[in-house]
Amino acid sequence: MSDHARWMREAIWLGWEAMERKSGGPFGAVVVQDGKIVGRGSNQVTAKLDPTAHAEVMAIRAACQSLGRFELRGCQLYTSCEPCPMCLAAIYWARLDKIYYACTRRDAAEIGFDDAFIYEQLPLEIAARTLPMEQVARTESLALFAAWVVKPDKTTY
Repeated sequence: MSDHARWMREAIWLGWEAMERKSGGPFGAVVVQDGKIVGRGSNQVTAKLDPTAHAEVMAIRAACQSLGRFELRGCQLYTSCEPCPMCLAAIYWARLDKIYYACTRRDAAEIGFDDAFIYEQLPLEIAARTLPMEQVARTESLALFAAWVVKPDKTTY
């Protein structure tokens, strides 16, 4: 069995485990670095009462803790399903090198996990989105941003 197949089977097994434990949806993910799993995650949305506790996010959190850093350059993600927009953004923020996925977002939609709505909302102008957004206190927040720019002891990411 190839390493890709082995790591993907681990991700899929984590999805089975989450489903059996009734902790969330049937999703699992692993982060791999240098041929070793450094983070595992399964969907924990219902167990943690946390809509952000998707398998990919949980695997990223575990890998960052395991490696002692907040970015995952040099790592790959294996996930049982194509990442939702939130997870995809987290993957970009974590700076993972590559994503391997099994099922597609269309496969997920067929079982009731429809990320298409969010994918459709993202490219729209703010005013055209279904979730109302209103800008408030920009001037005060710009002062915060200006202070960040000159902060000598900041950790950039």
